[in-house]
Amino acid sequence: MVLTTLRCAKALQLTLAVIKPDAVAHPLILEALHQKILENKFIIVRSKDLIWQRQDSERFYAEHKGRFFYQRLVEFMSSGPMRAYILARENAISQWRELMGPTKVFRARYIAPGTIRALYGLTDTRNTTHGSDSVESAQREIAFFFPEFSVEEWMKQTEPSFRKGHVEYDQQRRIHTLPGEH
Repeated sequence: MVLTTLRCAKALQLTLAVIKPDAVAHPLILEALHQKILENKFIIVRSKDLIWQRQDSERFYAEHKGRFFYQRLVEFMSSGPMRAYILARENAISQWRELMGPTKVFRARYIAPGTIRALYGLTDTRNTTHGSDSVESAQREIAFFFPEFSVEEWMKQTEPSFRKGHVEYDQQRRIHTLPGEH
């Protein structure tokens, strides 16, 4: 366990972060991305490795049905293992999106060369990561990936302790916990 002091003036925000199959296929890249999350002072609330069936991918990306990239995205996202995270910190949504960089890999390499997508992305579909783009989408996407997790309950019961206290990083579980929580 690594003890981290964390004091935030504002309430923590939750976001969904997904490491896509192109990155998970390479263990060294997956580990580098995990370390990047920690280095950027995100709290890892939950983490899970999963493989989607095609219908999971179709449901998650339903809003894009009919768009030119839909089939390619659906097939790619159900092509292999992924890692999903619930991340917390002040302004988590905008901070994670900034760390990911632009969706289009070429653009990311040109205007934001230090971002995740610029460093590890392959194409606009195989761009390494996904992140929620609003509070509403974060809540919807967290519920999709982590149906057992209640954002409302966590914000009410756990967030205040995370915000003002000492947080432990559990190396084995690869998530942050409150002291004594196992």
